[in-house]
Amino acid sequence: MAVAQSEKTVQTSSSKPKLPKRNIALGIGIIFVVIFCLAPAMWQLLTSFKVNEAITSIPNVYLPSPDQLTFEHYTNLFERRPFARYIFNSFFVAAISTLVALATGAPAAYALARLKIPGQRLIILLTIIVTLFPYILLFLGLFEVVRALGLGNNYLALIIPYAGRNLPLTILVLRSFFQQLPKELEDSAKVDGYNTVQTLMRIVLPMTVPALVTTGILAFIFAWNEFIFALTFISRDAMKTIPVGTAEIGGTAIFEIPYGPIAAATVAGTIPLVLLVLFFQRRIVQGLTAGAVKG
Repeated sequence: MAVAQSEKTVQTSSSKPKLPKRNIALGIGIIFVVIFCLAPAMWQLLTSFKVNEAITSIPNVYLPSPDQLTFEHYTNLFERRPFARYIFNSFFVAAISTLVALATGAPAAYALARLKIPGQRLIILLTIIVTLFPYILLFLGLFEVVRALGLGNNYLALIIPYAGRNLPLTILVLRSFFQQLPKELEDSAKVDGYNTVQTLMRIVLPMTVPALVTTGILAFIFAWNEFIFALTFISRDAMKTIPVGTAEIGGTAIFEIPYGPIAAATVAGTIPLVLLVLFFQRRIVQGLTAGAVKG
């Protein structure tokens, strides 16, 4: 009896499924990719809390001790420079330009998706070309326009170019979402007496909120991180954005590179974007996966 039980125990232990080598390799690959992607961000975060001696020490200090950590870089960032104002400027310009791009791009995308417009294919082709066109090549023309209209040191000098730069992408993305909607809904709205504008505002846009959020996040990130236009069109310190304010951080000496304050400014300028993405995470996933599965 005891022999039979022991044999049964051996069979049970040997019949346990082993983890395939393929899954082990996949897990190791995922861990490597995560470390590879997060390592620069984690290094920047650690640098923002290190004392200057730990930052410049050789060999590098990868895991600083408690006496090598400090909040001085963050306190100096907000006490010696108007960095809070830079954050407000970036948020204001990015938010307004994103709303303008969505408000003008959504009707245009709906018209290209549903209405029969003469030269529709040509318009779509030109929109795609503008999207692929390097925006830096528009710099000189925009500079002349801003100077002629007297928009220097004005939020409109950034809002208008940012909205215009994001408009083609907004039109293309939203047009693809509008084309996936069933036309029966719009036909029912016409039977109920809705015109084109009412159908767009009351039927189509509420159903494409994930697409609007996803497109808005992309436009917002571009406006938040843009540097060349903000550096050229704005010279007043109180109206500068985060990229420009970070680039102008200087050390106490001519040849000193303030790694700590720059890292702190980078982290402080990235946190709002991270919070924004986390807040709209569900909408973003819905927008990215909408239409991926039919049935």
